[in-house]
Amino acid sequence: MTRAGGRPALPLRAAVAALLMVAVGALAGCGEDTPEQPDPSPTTPSAAADPPAGPASRACYALPFDSAVAPTTEAEPVPCTGPHTSETVAVGEIDAVVDGHLLAVDSEHVQARVAASCRPALEKYVGGGQRRLRLSMIRPVWFTPTVEESDAGAEWFRCDAVVLSGTETLAELTASVRGVLADGVPDRFAMCGTAAPDSADFERVRCSEEHRWRAIDVITFEATKYPGAKAAKAAGQNRCEDAAAERADDPLSFRWGYEWPTREQWQMGQNFGRCWALD
Repeated sequence: MTRAGGRPALPLRAAVAALLMVAVGALAGCGEDTPEQPDPSPTTPSAAADPPAGPASRACYALPFDSAVAPTTEAEPVPCTGPHTSETVAVGEIDAVVDGHLLAVDSEHVQARVAASCRPALEKYVGGGQRRLRLSMIRPVWFTPTVEESDAGAEWFRCDAVVLSGTETLAELTASVRGVLADGVPDRFAMCGTAAPDSADFERVRCSEEHRWRAIDVITFEATKYPGAKAAKAAGQNRCEDAAAERADDPLSFRWGYEWPTREQWQMGQNFGRCWALD
Protein backbone atom coordinates (compact mmCIF):
# COMPACT_ATOMS: atom_id res chain seq x y z
CA MET A 1 0.00 0.00 0.00
CA THR A 2 1.08 3.58 -0.54
CA ARG A 3 0.04 6.55 1.51
CA ALA A 4 -0.57 9.74 -0.42
CA GLY A 5 0.13 11.79 2.64
CA GLY A 6 -2.13 14.44 4.01
CA ARG A 7 -2.56 18.10 4.60
CA PRO A 8 -4.98 20.38 6.36
CA ALA A 9 -8.40 20.38 4.73
CA LEU A 10 -8.84 23.08 2.13
CA PRO A 11 -11.95 25.19 2.68
CA LEU A 12 -14.67 25.23 0.05
CA ARG A 13 -15.80 28.75 -0.48
CA ALA A 14 -18.99 29.55 1.46
CA ALA A 15 -21.18 32.58 1.26
CA VAL A 16 -19.50 34.46 4.09
CA ALA A 17 -18.41 37.90 2.93
CA ALA A 18 -17.47 41.12 4.65
CA LEU A 19 -20.33 43.57 4.59
CA LEU A 20 -20.06 47.37 4.72
CA MET A 21 -22.21 49.35 7.07
CA VAL A 22 -23.96 52.13 5.15
CA ALA A 23 -25.13 55.18 7.04
CA VAL A 24 -28.06 56.97 5.40
CA GLY A 25 -28.93 60.50 6.44
CA ALA A 26 -31.80 62.80 5.53
CA LEU A 27 -31.35 66.43 4.56
CA ALA A 28 -34.03 69.10 5.07
CA GLY A 29 -34.33 71.44 2.09
CA CYS A 30 -34.41 75.24 2.49
CA GLY A 31 -35.74 77.86 0.06
CA GLU A 32 -36.90 81.44 -0.21
CA ASP A 33 -39.72 82.70 1.97
CA THR A 34 -43.04 82.76 0.18
CA PRO A 35 -46.36 84.23 1.26
CA GLU A 36 -48.32 81.84 3.39
CA GLN A 37 -51.08 80.16 1.42
CA PRO A 38 -54.18 78.54 2.90
CA ASP A 39 -54.35 74.76 2.74
CA PRO A 40 -56.73 73.70 -0.02
CA SER A 41 -57.79 70.64 1.95
CA PRO A 42 -57.09 68.97 5.28
CA THR A 43 -54.09 66.66 5.35
CA THR A 44 -54.02 63.17 6.79
CA PRO A 45 -51.00 61.31 8.14
CA SER A 46 -49.38 59.12 5.52
CA ALA A 47 -49.41 55.40 6.15
CA ALA A 48 -46.14 53.69 6.96
CA ALA A 49 -44.54 52.05 3.95
CA ASP A 50 -44.65 48.28 3.79
CA PRO A 51 -41.28 46.54 4.23
CA PRO A 52 -39.63 45.24 1.04
CA ALA A 53 -41.04 41.91 -0.08
CA GLY A 54 -39.03 38.82 0.81
CA PRO A 55 -37.83 36.09 -1.58
CA ALA A 56 -39.92 33.18 -2.83
CA SER A 57 -39.55 29.99 -0.81
CA ARG A 58 -39.00 27.88 -3.94
CA ALA A 59 -37.05 29.52 -6.74
CA CYS A 60 -33.92 29.13 -8.85
CA TYR A 61 -31.33 31.67 -9.99
CA ALA A 62 -28.58 31.90 -12.59
CA LEU A 63 -25.84 33.27 -10.35
CA PRO A 64 -22.15 33.49 -11.23
CA PHE A 65 -19.73 32.39 -8.50
CA ASP A 66 -18.96 35.90 -7.24
CA SER A 67 -22.65 36.67 -6.82
CA ALA A 68 -23.28 33.39 -5.02
CA VAL A 69 -20.73 34.22 -2.31
CA ALA A 70 -21.97 37.80 -1.88
CA PRO A 71 -24.10 38.61 1.20
CA THR A 72 -26.92 40.25 -0.76
CA THR A 73 -28.44 39.71 -4.18
CA GLU A 74 -30.79 41.42 -6.62
CA ALA A 75 -30.96 38.53 -9.09
CA GLU A 76 -34.37 37.65 -10.50
CA PRO A 77 -35.61 34.03 -10.43
CA VAL A 78 -35.36 31.80 -13.50
CA PRO A 79 -37.29 28.57 -14.23
CA CYS A 80 -35.90 25.64 -12.26
CA THR A 81 -36.44 23.44 -15.31
CA GLY A 82 -33.98 25.55 -17.29
CA PRO A 83 -30.30 26.39 -16.72
CA HIS A 84 -29.58 27.73 -13.23
CA THR A 85 -26.82 27.60 -10.63
CA SER A 86 -28.64 28.05 -7.32
CA GLU A 87 -31.87 26.78 -5.81
CA THR A 88 -33.64 28.16 -2.75
CA VAL A 89 -34.01 25.50 -0.07
CA ALA A 90 -35.39 27.61 2.78
CA VAL A 91 -36.54 31.12 3.66
CA GLY A 92 -36.74 32.38 7.23
CA GLU A 93 -36.90 35.42 9.47
CA ILE A 94 -33.78 36.99 10.93
CA ASP A 95 -33.40 37.08 14.71
CA ALA A 96 -31.27 40.19 15.20
CA VAL A 97 -31.94 40.79 18.91
CA VAL A 98 -29.22 39.85 21.40
CA ASP A 99 -29.59 40.68 25.10
CA GLY A 100 -32.27 43.19 24.25
CA HIS A 101 -30.16 44.97 21.64
CA LEU A 102 -31.01 45.07 17.93
CA LEU A 103 -27.97 44.22 15.84
CA ALA A 104 -27.32 45.30 12.25
CA VAL A 105 -28.19 42.79 9.54
CA ASP A 106 -24.56 42.73 8.42
CA SER A 107 -23.18 42.04 11.90
CA GLU A 108 -21.08 38.94 12.40
CA HIS A 109 -23.54 37.59 14.99
CA VAL A 110 -26.57 37.89 12.72
CA GLN A 111 -24.75 36.36 9.77
CA ALA A 112 -23.60 33.45 11.97
CA ARG A 113 -27.21 32.82 13.02
CA VAL A 114 -28.30 32.72 9.40
CA ALA A 115 -25.48 30.32 8.52
CA ALA A 116 -26.48 28.07 11.42
CA SER A 117 -30.01 27.88 10.00
CA CYS A 118 -29.03 27.30 6.37
CA ARG A 119 -26.63 24.40 6.87
CA PRO A 120 -29.19 21.99 8.39
CA ALA A 121 -31.84 23.26 5.97
CA LEU A 122 -29.65 22.19 3.05
CA GLU A 123 -28.92 18.80 4.64
CA LYS A 124 -32.63 18.15 5.04
CA TYR A 125 -33.40 19.34 1.51
CA VAL A 126 -30.92 17.13 -0.35
CA GLY A 127 -31.41 14.12 1.96
CA GLY A 128 -28.95 11.40 2.87
CA GLY A 129 -27.54 12.93 6.05
CA GLN A 130 -24.53 14.98 6.97
CA ARG A 131 -21.86 12.50 5.83
CA ARG A 132 -23.14 12.30 2.25
CA LEU A 133 -23.43 16.07 2.05
CA ARG A 134 -19.81 16.45 3.15
CA LEU A 135 -18.70 13.99 0.47
CA SER A 136 -20.49 16.01 -2.17
CA MET A 137 -19.85 19.29 -3.95
CA ILE A 138 -23.22 20.68 -2.86
CA ARG A 139 -22.85 23.69 -0.58
CA PRO A 140 -25.12 26.21 1.14
CA VAL A 141 -25.02 29.93 0.40
CA TRP A 142 -27.20 32.50 2.10
CA PHE A 143 -28.47 36.00 1.49
CA THR A 144 -29.91 38.73 3.69
CA PRO A 145 -31.41 42.16 2.96
CA THR A 146 -29.17 45.12 2.32
CA VAL A 147 -28.71 47.54 5.20
CA GLU A 148 -31.16 49.93 3.52
CA GLU A 149 -33.77 47.18 3.09
CA SER A 150 -33.28 46.13 6.70
CA ASP A 151 -33.77 49.71 7.85
CA ALA A 152 -37.03 49.72 5.85
CA GLY A 153 -38.27 46.67 7.76
CA ALA A 154 -37.03 43.64 5.77
CA GLU A 155 -36.27 40.73 8.13
CA TRP A 156 -35.89 37.75 5.77
CA PHE A 157 -32.99 35.47 4.99
CA ARG A 158 -32.68 33.06 2.07
CA CYS A 159 -30.78 29.75 1.93
CA ASP A 160 -29.72 28.44 -1.48
CA ALA A 161 -28.01 25.26 -2.65
CA VAL A 162 -25.16 25.51 -5.16
CA VAL A 163 -22.97 22.82 -6.70
CA LEU A 164 -19.27 23.59 -7.02
CA SER A 165 -17.49 22.52 -10.17
CA GLY A 166 -13.91 23.47 -9.44
CA THR A 167 -12.46 26.04 -7.08
CA GLU A 168 -14.46 29.08 -8.18
CA THR A 169 -17.00 27.72 -10.64
CA LEU A 170 -20.62 26.75 -10.13
CA ALA A 171 -22.13 23.82 -11.98
CA GLU A 172 -25.05 24.59 -14.26
CA LEU A 173 -28.15 22.67 -13.20
CA THR A 174 -31.37 21.89 -15.07
CA ALA A 175 -33.30 20.10 -12.32
CA SER A 176 -33.92 20.38 -8.60
CA VAL A 177 -31.39 19.07 -6.07
CA ARG A 178 -34.17 18.14 -3.67
CA GLY A 179 -33.54 14.59 -2.40
CA VAL A 180 -30.58 13.97 -4.73
CA LEU A 181 -28.42 12.44 -1.96
CA ALA A 182 -31.15 10.29 -0.41
CA ASP A 183 -29.92 7.08 -2.06
CA GLY A 184 -26.21 7.87 -2.25
CA VAL A 185 -23.90 10.48 -3.79
CA PRO A 186 -24.15 10.45 -7.61
CA ASP A 187 -20.96 11.24 -9.50
CA ARG A 188 -22.45 14.49 -10.80
CA PHE A 189 -22.47 15.72 -7.18
CA ALA A 190 -19.69 13.63 -5.57
CA MET A 191 -16.36 15.19 -4.54
CA CYS A 192 -13.24 14.08 -6.40
CA GLY A 193 -9.76 15.50 -6.89
CA THR A 194 -7.53 16.10 -9.89
CA ALA A 195 -4.53 14.82 -7.90
CA ALA A 196 -3.61 13.52 -4.44
CA PRO A 197 -4.85 15.79 -1.64
CA ASP A 198 -1.26 16.73 -0.68
CA SER A 199 -0.31 17.62 -4.26
CA ALA A 200 0.21 21.17 -5.46
CA ASP A 201 -1.96 20.29 -8.47
CA PHE A 202 -4.88 19.19 -6.30
CA GLU A 203 -8.26 20.72 -7.13
CA ARG A 204 -11.72 19.59 -6.09
CA VAL A 205 -14.00 18.67 -8.97
CA ARG A 206 -17.18 16.71 -9.40
CA CYS A 207 -16.59 13.01 -9.97
CA SER A 208 -18.43 13.27 -13.28
CA GLU A 209 -15.46 15.35 -14.48
CA GLU A 210 -11.93 14.14 -15.14
CA HIS A 211 -10.32 13.16 -11.85
CA ARG A 212 -7.87 10.76 -10.18
CA TRP A 213 -8.86 10.73 -6.50
CA ARG A 214 -12.20 10.44 -4.67
CA ALA A 215 -13.35 11.55 -1.22
CA ILE A 216 -14.53 8.34 0.45
CA ASP A 217 -15.19 9.02 4.14
CA VAL A 218 -15.57 11.76 6.73
CA ILE A 219 -13.77 12.04 10.08
CA THR A 220 -15.99 13.98 12.48
CA PHE A 221 -14.54 15.38 15.70
CA GLU A 222 -16.76 15.43 18.78
CA ALA A 223 -14.65 17.94 20.70
CA THR A 224 -15.94 21.48 20.99
CA LYS A 225 -12.43 22.97 21.00
CA TYR A 226 -9.81 22.52 18.31
CA PRO A 227 -7.64 19.52 19.35
CA GLY A 228 -4.51 20.92 17.74
CA ALA A 229 -2.99 20.16 14.35
CA LYS A 230 -1.04 17.12 15.58
CA ALA A 231 -4.10 15.47 17.15
CA ALA A 232 -6.33 16.39 14.21
CA LYS A 233 -3.82 14.85 11.81
CA ALA A 234 -3.49 11.64 13.84
CA ALA A 235 -7.26 11.19 14.29
CA GLY A 236 -7.93 10.06 10.74
CA GLN A 237 -4.86 8.08 9.80
CA ASN A 238 -6.03 4.55 10.66
CA ARG A 239 -9.64 5.09 9.66
CA CYS A 240 -8.74 6.56 6.27
CA GLU A 241 -6.29 3.75 5.58
CA ASP A 242 -8.95 1.17 6.47
CA ALA A 243 -11.59 2.91 4.34
CA ALA A 244 -9.30 2.90 1.31
CA ALA A 245 -8.37 -0.75 1.88
CA GLU A 246 -12.03 -1.79 1.97
CA ARG A 247 -12.71 -0.39 -1.49
CA ALA A 248 -9.42 -1.41 -3.10
CA ASP A 249 -9.23 -4.29 -5.59
CA ASP A 250 -6.05 -5.40 -3.86
CA PRO A 251 -6.07 -4.69 -0.10
CA LEU A 252 -2.28 -4.92 -0.10
CA SER A 253 -1.79 -2.35 -2.84
CA PHE A 254 -3.67 0.91 -2.68
CA ARG A 255 -3.17 4.63 -2.13
CA TRP A 256 -4.97 6.82 0.38
CA GLY A 257 -4.89 10.32 1.78
CA TYR A 258 -6.35 12.37 4.61
CA GLU A 259 -7.26 16.04 5.03
CA TRP A 260 -7.68 17.42 8.52
CA PRO A 261 -9.14 20.79 9.59
CA THR A 262 -6.92 23.71 10.49
CA ARG A 263 -7.64 25.87 13.50
CA GLU A 264 -9.04 28.60 11.26
CA GLN A 265 -11.38 26.18 9.50
CA TRP A 266 -12.49 24.80 12.86
CA GLN A 267 -13.42 28.28 14.02
CA MET A 268 -15.50 28.66 10.83
CA GLY A 269 -17.44 25.50 11.66
CA GLN A 270 -15.50 22.78 9.83
CA ASN A 271 -15.00 20.22 12.60
CA PHE A 272 -14.31 17.31 10.27
CA GLY A 273 -11.73 15.88 7.89
CA ARG A 274 -11.97 13.77 4.74
CA CYS A 275 -10.47 10.47 3.64
CA TRP A 276 -9.33 10.09 0.04
CA ALA A 277 -8.42 7.16 -2.19
CA LEU A 278 -6.98 6.79 -5.67
CA ASP A 279 -10.02 6.19 -7.85
